[in-house]
Amino acid sequence: MRAEGRDLSFLWDMRQAAKEIIEFMVGTSYDKFARDKQLRYAVERQLMVIGEAAAHVSIKFQECHSEILWKQIVGQRNVLAHEYGEILVERIWLTATTNIPQLLDQIEKLIPKENEQG
Repeated sequence: MRAEGRDLSFLWDMRQAAKEIIEFMVGTSYDKFARDKQLRYAVERQLMVIGEAAAHVSIKFQECHSEILWKQIVGQRNVLAHEYGEILVERIWLTATTNIPQLLDQIEKLIPKENEQG
């Protein structure tokens, strides 16, 4: 199933946020990430954008693209948005350095090239 309309718009949002996370993380060690509160907050914010956009992708599209872990993405957004206790730095680090590059690859395959902007 091709991404069209609203689903395509949400995929663009997810892609942009994933690209920003990857850009933020270039050359960043775990120790630096753990110490840099601004960087962590920036990454967490973009993870929330990804999760919010994923929550709005149609169920039909999600079912056609089950290779993307939609529920886990939305679940992580909910934890970040509503968990007022300690957010595990290691979990955010692993997500940013491992899961996000994989997610970006998956999303890139779903956005038709003729719809590329800029």
